[in-house]
Amino acid sequence: MRFLAKLFGLLLFGAAAGLVLAFLARERITAPGPLTAETIVEIPRGLGAAGIAERLAAAGVISDPLLFRLSARLSDEGGSLKAGEYAFPPGASLQEAFRKIARGEVVQRRVTLAEGVSSLSFRALLDQAEGLEGETPAELPEGTLAPDTYFYLKGETRAALVARMIQAQTRILDELWADRAPDLPFSTREEALVLASIIEKETGVAAERERVAGVFVNRLRQGMRLQSDPTVIYGVVKGADLGRGLRRSELDAATPWNTYAVAGLPPTPIAHPGRASIAAALNPMETKDLYFVADGSGGHAFAETLDQHNANVRRWREVERARAADPAQAP
Repeated sequence: MRFLAKLFGLLLFGAAAGLVLAFLARERITAPGPLTAETIVEIPRGLGAAGIAERLAAAGVISDPLLFRLSARLSDEGGSLKAGEYAFPPGASLQEAFRKIARGEVVQRRVTLAEGVSSLSFRALLDQAEGLEGETPAELPEGTLAPDTYFYLKGETRAALVARMIQAQTRILDELWADRAPDLPFSTREEALVLASIIEKETGVAAERERVAGVFVNRLRQGMRLQSDPTVIYGVVKGADLGRGLRRSELDAATPWNTYAVAGLPPTPIAHPGRASIAAALNPMETKDLYFVADGSGGHAFAETLDQHNANVRRWREVERARAADPAQAP
């Protein structure tokens, strides 16, 4: 009986000691870690729990690699540690680090193509985007990329990202083309993109897009030249920043994109249009307007006749002169 009592006592002591150790281990696992600033750690493919623990310790994310390995061994998620880039916040606990890697909460990088940006400008951005691999495709046909913010993981190729952007623009165009207005003065999706890109560059006011589209559609129907400054600029710099106003010689220059000199739509888009501008091109406002000019507020003054337009132009010139005299009047 005395032997059984001693054995029982030892078992109780062992159980109590185990509980204490488990409590202490849990305290260490959930306690804030040593990081003082956000740190990104890349976990290569094929690296086991021991290798991951050493890499995290070397980066200062955790202070006890053995405890990380024990956590991996005892956890149901220990066999699902995933490769990739991981961002660990200051003070991340060992448990937080472990769960982030087990759940594959990798860093998602991003790149944004804004509405109205040209292929030339976007190529420079894409070339410099960190984490992407491979060369930017030699061909980035103007207008074919859907403006948006795109997320990617380190190691994705630039070609794959561009392919996603082209697919997105194709889906948008197909969807909107199906609901286009009847009797438009153009017949192909490519021409719709051309007009949408001009609308995108002509106005940054969302409420004006359909009306600007209506002006250009009216001009095309009547055989009038579009006379769009952004098309002339594209013919001069092919999507780069002109950095100044147009010169008379440039307005007279015979480039394929000079809609003062050439009738109809230019041969290609002049930028990558967003969904709203494509929708406007395919469903323009029904209007009698044939002209528009800046009104000084960031928008435009529209007119049905040349006399009305000339009066609007004179008012705009007055605004320009007032701003030149007092730059504080600029919006």
